[in-house]
Amino acid sequence: MIAKIPLILEPQPEGGYTVTSPVLPELITEGDTIVECLVNAEDAFAVVLEICEDEGRSLPTEIQVDDAMSPVSVEAVVTVPVR
Repeated sequence: MIAKIPLILEPQPEGGYTVTSPVLPELITEGDTIVECLVNAEDAFAVVLEICEDEGRSLPTEIQVDDAMSPVSVEAVVTVPVR
């Protein structure tokens, strides 16, 4: 399954980021880099899916779920060097 989930990566004073989702309050993780945050967010989403299944809840309608063969639209944060 491919799901499009809005994520918020909040920089932390000690470094790294805290990751949350405005549509899935149960999804909370962290990472030292953005790449690590995204990997950890996948793991956290898998846990949220398990919780939803156990409790008989469906995912919020704001989450788009696609099959693996359809095109995926992704928003990304990129760093551009200043000249």
